[in-house]
Amino acid sequence: MSATTCRHLFTLCLPTACAALFSCVSTVAQAQGLSRFDRSRIETMLEDVRDEITDHYYDSTFNGLDLRAAYDTAHARIGAAATLDVGLAAVAQFALNLHDSHTFFVPPQRTMEAEYGWDMAMVGDSCFVVDVAPGSDAARQGLIPGDLVLSLNGHTPTRDNLWQLLYLYRLLMPQPSLQTVVRSPGAAPRRLELKAAVRERQHLVDLTGTDGGSDIARLIRDGEKAYDELQPVVKEYGEDILIWRLPTFAVGEREIRDVLNRAQRRKTLVLDLRGNSGGPVQSLLALVGRLGRDSVVLGMQRERDKQTRLIAKGAGDEAFSGQLFVLVDSRSASASEVLARVVQLTRRGRVLGDRTAGAVMRASYRQFMHGTQIAIFYGVSVTNADLVMSDGGRLERVGVLPDELILPTAGDLAAGTDPVLARAVMLAGTPLGAAEAGSLLRRKRR
Repeated sequence: MSATTCRHLFTLCLPTACAALFSCVSTVAQAQGLSRFDRSRIETMLEDVRDEITDHYYDSTFNGLDLRAAYDTAHARIGAAATLDVGLAAVAQFALNLHDSHTFFVPPQRTMEAEYGWDMAMVGDSCFVVDVAPGSDAARQGLIPGDLVLSLNGHTPTRDNLWQLLYLYRLLMPQPSLQTVVRSPGAAPRRLELKAAVRERQHLVDLTGTDGGSDIARLIRDGEKAYDELQPVVKEYGEDILIWRLPTFAVGEREIRDVLNRAQRRKTLVLDLRGNSGGPVQSLLALVGRLGRDSVVLGMQRERDKQTRLIAKGAGDEAFSGQLFVLVDSRSASASEVLARVVQLTRRGRVLGDRTAGAVMRASYRQFMHGTQIAIFYGVSVTNADLVMSDGGRLERVGVLPDELILPTAGDLAAGTDPVLARAVMLAGTPLGAAEAGSLLRRKRR
């Protein structure tokens, strides 16, 4: 699970059996002990999460959940918790009881950071390794993209629970190693203990420069890496095709306008939203609007006390009017899914790839601080609006089924080939091999 995984943690469908996974918390909890002071802090976190949900959750019935009973259960678990991990897991479970993709607890930063050095994702209904960092323990043990992940710490990854496995082991409870069962194509399953690169974080970060600037430099390096991974990529292929990989909707309207103005000089735009977990509604509306002359009603945004039509204003003569292909996968979520579905409903283009995440809500994030001289920070994301599409359908926990389902094979993942992009370019009238397609948008590692 690489650093890029973190931005996808909360965009996948919520599992229906949360308790089953979180029951393993007591068996993997780190031996930290829980002081009276720590227990009090965790109880405060639970209260803050409850209050945010009570005040801002879009559904006043809380999806049928007895919020008070759920709170009492979580409070009792904190009271009985023997470790910090178990206490924090009780707060996390309380938020997850809503079965909502955008409502979750963000715990305080842990003093241990675990970089696992590999990443996995769903392809169809199977979980595959999709990236392995050179020099990692996973690489040394022979893990490669295309390996099928059969088990992670005793749990079988599925479309329903993968996000929760990532949430548990990446954010809530980082582990020094993961017990993994994988199978390479044509081989027998093998059991691996994949060790993480563990780094002890400082309890305090010096931003004054009195330490020689090492803390500041580390923060800058981490920020630059994350920034690079989220940068769009625009490639021209031949004279007629523009390919735009958009990793996030956190882009400005000016950038959207500039790219689509560039696309106007081409016959075809391939919009690659694979791995895009969403972003601001304003950017979504701006992009949809630039894809057509006329305004489009995306759907009805339902909040607790009002409903609002979500409309993308058409761009008239400035709209891109050429052929459009939208590429999606299991990690395309939120705004990516809405755009893909709008393209289908308006018959504006074709959607290719894998079924999307099914995580389409609008949420607000609140950060909290506890303490004065030494403070801890934590937060909660709460869904404040649901979206019903213009055809009356909802995408939450359903996703978008592409017009053409194209699933990379284990061999494609191992070789880095891209049959989805190759198919889009071929449909645009230009031959392109999967191997060449795989190299077109590949980023160099820092």
